[in-house]
Amino acid sequence: MTQTTLAAIEALHDTVVMARILAANGRQIDLAGLDVEAAGLCATVQRMPRHRAKLLCPALEALAQEVEGLAAAIPPP
Repeated sequence: MTQTTLAAIEALHDTVVMARILAANGRQIDLAGLDVEAAGLCATVQRMPRHRAKLLCPALEALAQEVEGLAAAIPPP
């Protein structure tokens, strides 16, 4: 399960990277569904044994940093 979850985290990271690049270049982006996907990943990690979940920390931290970058790239409404 850890490899599958890691792959899902990395896929979401890649999606957020692309969204950040598009937003930084003035393109409109559709973030619908990202919150549901992130919540699903969080729930999966919470169900894991602690020692396995810890292995995912670097990938989750990278994802969190990228989400912060995306938030900074989106212009205010």
